[in-house]
Amino acid sequence: MPADERARAWLYGTARRVLANQRRGARRRGRLAERLASEARTAVSAIEPSTVDMDREAAYAFRRLKPSQRELLALVAWEGLAPRELATALGCSVNAAKIRLHRARRAFERELDSARAEDPKPGGAAGHSTHAVAPRPVAKEEL
Repeated sequence: MPADERARAWLYGTARRVLANQRRGARRRGRLAERLASEARTAVSAIEPSTVDMDREAAYAFRRLKPSQRELLALVAWEGLAPRELATALGCSVNAAKIRLHRARRAFERELDSARAEDPKPGGAAGHSTHAVAPRPVAKEEL
């Protein structure tokens, strides 16, 4: 068999295995998506109303923060970044990252207190759950 025919046969074999792997991965991702959707439906139905109200207050307060503050809090809370990692992500010193994080947390506390004060119902911000909060204007120096 000539070299170019062997190369072509090798390419077809490799392509076949790559496609098979892709199909298996797609099936696994589909099954995972179905399982997660089912678990999410179960989890949502099990949530107590007071927890939902607190989550609504937190979401309302979070949306009212500056985009830079939301990003900081998300990196720490959702991505689990430590101060050194946060500093690397932000391109600043560790001390500056800690100061920014402290300020973002304080701003979140103020917004959360404000959200609780605006809602007459104890423990809930039901009035805020169905309305999108318009982001406040961001000054150039805040970016």
